[in-house]
Amino acid sequence: MSRWKGLPASLDHRVRHLVVQLRRLKDHSGLSLAALAARTSYSKSSWERYLNGKKLPPRAAVEALARVCEADVPRLLALHEVAEQAWSADRPVPSAETAEQHGTAEQHGTAEKDGTAEKPVPATAVPPVSGRSMPFGPLVLGALAVLVAAGAVLLVARLWEDANGIGRGAGAAMTAGGTAGAPAFTHRPGEDFGCPVQRRAGALYAGHSRTDTAVLGSGASGWDVVEAQCLLRHQGYDPGGVDGIVGGRTVRAVKRLQARFKLPTDGIVGPDTWKVLRR
Repeated sequence: MSRWKGLPASLDHRVRHLVVQLRRLKDHSGLSLAALAARTSYSKSSWERYLNGKKLPPRAAVEALARVCEADVPRLLALHEVAEQAWSADRPVPSAETAEQHGTAEQHGTAEKDGTAEKPVPATAVPPVSGRSMPFGPLVLGALAVLVAAGAVLLVARLWEDANGIGRGAGAAMTAGGTAGAPAFTHRPGEDFGCPVQRRAGALYAGHSRTDTAVLGSGASGWDVVEAQCLLRHQGYDPGGVDGIVGGRTVRAVKRLQARFKLPTDGIVGPDTWKVLRR
């Protein structure tokens, strides 16, 4: 598994969640950054920035990675949509010319630059100060437009959360095609999620995630972890609490399970361990 650099502390949790998911896909695929660049239209240096939280990957890059890794494309694009809203809220909108130049540099493996020098604004371009104020009507219309746009963003995020069973704690509804985890996952000290384990189509599910491919190592967090902890407890291996965070007791519980079923005892939940957990 790759040893990733720590993500910037200032990174919004919704963007952080997207980057972590992309990192896991890349690790699980076994592809290097150079190999990933060769199989997509984005350069190695672009992927390095995307996967280290230096720049939000464009939607097309996320879709390309998902298809290369045979992952759930709609789920990753939904994560990207939420992350994009968070990213845009903290940064000024670039001009159309700058955005076009930057997008051209990142695609097709061409050389990239992080920015261009700003040109000084001529004094004649600064409008003179006058005693006239802006008409009240345009101000009201502008404020209403901002409110409508913000409401639309919140509605999309809420509908997406409801569709994926996010933030409902125990018994959260599972989607038909992917994991019920999302950037809305939060943990409060001492919180222990419920584990309504049921058998469906011959496999065990605890209602928090349908994944059987997520790679969960020490320090991982999210609804996939909650699912794994519930199944560990159901199988008789105490993870020390169902809090959605892979700590020392969870790692030891995974190792005991792996030892029993003759799997490599690395304490990491991967595809082979998921198969055992869902029996």
